[in-house]
Amino acid sequence: TARGIPVGNTPGVLVETTADATFALLLAAARRLVEADRFVRGGHWRLENAWSPDFFVGKDVAGATLGIVGLGEVGQAVARRAAGFGMRVLAWNRSERDVPGVTRVELDALLAESDFVSVNVALTNDTRLLIDERRLGLMKSDAVLINTARGGIVDESALADALRKGNLGAVGLDVFEREPVPEDHPLLSLPNVVTTPHIGSATLITRAKMADMAVANVLAALAGEPMPSCANPEVFAA
Repeated sequence: TARGIPVGNTPGVLVETTADATFALLLAAARRLVEADRFVRGGHWRLENAWSPDFFVGKDVAGATLGIVGLGEVGQAVARRAAGFGMRVLAWNRSERDVPGVTRVELDALLAESDFVSVNVALTNDTRLLIDERRLGLMKSDAVLINTARGGIVDESALADALRKGNLGAVGLDVFEREPVPEDHPLLSLPNVVTTPHIGSATLITRAKMADMAVANVLAALAGEPMPSCANPEVFAA
């Protein structure tokens, strides 16, 4: 901006798709879908263990309490989905933001009260390792943590330790501090971890919209016109 260089971006295009991915991970972790899939594919489902009262029991989503860390556009989209499940929704945000149907609370209170926690805050110097060992220790022992924001917000070493010790129920992660995630990462060996390779925005329609917006920005810039989607539009006025 100081040099007068316009920067094109694609705002808003990822919101609904990322919120869908967040809820997909939440449901998969809550109902142990990946564990169950491996069980069936591995040939372990037999007549002698076909059913029992505690066979792959998971965690109810409907009527549970969801805590949203970061009430931006994606966080709000997650809250809208939670409403369809009759969930009580708590949220913490770095600035004041009132959203209908969402109760704002302090972060520590959110972690202590929530059955599910969805991390949707941006990664900054202030939010790096925001969910650390102390804050993980505040969560319920059967709680489920979902992160579709950025790796580095959650302390992965402390997260793996909490899962191993039974201090946390399950996690769903689309992001890691280091990507691609190393094959020997401690979280990958735990059965109650659902992972995806940073595909929160990976749908055909969303990726096509991203490409269209990027091309429109490029064509406008080459023609010497203001970009339709610009992160620093003030450079055009200057």
